[in-house]
Amino acid sequence: MQVFKFGGASVKDADGVVNLGRIVSAYRGHQLLIVVSAMGKTTNLLERLVQQYFTQADDTYDLLQQAKRYHEDIVQALFPDGNHPVYNEVANRFVEIEWILEEPPMDPYDYLYDQIVAVGELVSTTIISHYLHAIGLTTKWLDARDYILTDNTHREGRVAWEVTEARIQDNLPDLLEHQLLVTQGFIGSTSENFTTTLGREGSDYSAAIFAACLGAESVTIWKDVPGVLNADPKWFDQTELIPELSYLDAIELTYYGATVIHPKTIKPLQNKNITLHVKSFIDIENGGTQIRSTKESLPVPSFIFKVNQVLISILPKDFSFIVEDNLSDIFSRFHAHKIKVNMMHNSAVSFSVSIDNTGDNVEALLLDLRSRYDIRHQIGLELITIRYYNQQTIARVLVEKEIIMELKDSYTCQLLVRKL
Repeated sequence: MQVFKFGGASVKDADGVVNLGRIVSAYRGHQLLIVVSAMGKTTNLLERLVQQYFTQADDTYDLLQQAKRYHEDIVQALFPDGNHPVYNEVANRFVEIEWILEEPPMDPYDYLYDQIVAVGELVSTTIISHYLHAIGLTTKWLDARDYILTDNTHREGRVAWEVTEARIQDNLPDLLEHQLLVTQGFIGSTSENFTTTLGREGSDYSAAIFAACLGAESVTIWKDVPGVLNADPKWFDQTELIPELSYLDAIELTYYGATVIHPKTIKPLQNKNITLHVKSFIDIENGGTQIRSTKESLPVPSFIFKVNQVLISILPKDFSFIVEDNLSDIFSRFHAHKIKVNMMHNSAVSFSVSIDNTGDNVEALLLDLRSRYDIRHQIGLELITIRYYNQQTIARVLVEKEIIMELKDSYTCQLLVRKL
């Protein structure tokens, strides 16, 4: 039994859906569960819609119409006769958003986010399930919310593993005996049946959840890159494909910010010794990258770049030391503002961190911290992480850059820098 995950880029248009059909058709006769993200940049569009609705801006309905037209164009290209039931099903999915928009926002932002943004995955899988059936594949659409149970932490739902595994094991193995299953990434539900999401780019994690609970042979993530590269092509003209990675190296790379795999994906697969493949949906014959249990180290240094960083230095107002109670308080404030730390350094009298500049919540955090501490901060920095570094690799990334903070251990070097 295998799990395939297709991201938004792979199904951004009708040609992408047709290509997905070709890939899946090659596995006819295999037990296969497909996890699919929202199409193209739909999640970004629906996030803007949530923001505009919450602030009662004038263009909320324009954004909804934009989302509807985008999907209607894809449906029309795939089902040109205009009479297919998929038309009504897709329209009904968007009615769920229209019902919310009819009233002014009364619920918390994160709750509304989950109810609205999740529609992207529900629409994409509805279209894809119908298309696969139309090309002769016996297909069943599943609502992931019936299987993945989370707590009530909206936008970052924490999975209740025991209940989730019991739900998945209860009937999916029997269903897989007779048909291809299509379900959503990114979404789950609470015990009260309210929709939750698993964190941005959480569809990879969804695939890992289903695979771990089903004891799958493997998970394949189909991407628009040939596999895991040692650097982002946006930053390096020459990159190298990494044909094989250990679970540990994959976890380290995602922890430091490598975007090809969602950070939560690896651990459930490692726990069940399930191989993860990262392959190109463009060049499907390419072997891609295999992530599995191996003691082999990365064959080449790997580079991870994070731009638009903020360095925050925190000092006690009374010139006391940075001790455990201060650190506990500091981290609780970061958690309250949903700020994730990318790099940190502790000394006797200060604690410094690098974070993504995510806007208003960073400003709110700084204001909160100043109530107890002296705060200094710098913006517009870059964070460079090198896994399996040497002096040559460090020199390579420091051209016309000034080091603001540097951390090293045996395998990893982190450099917070400013452009000169």
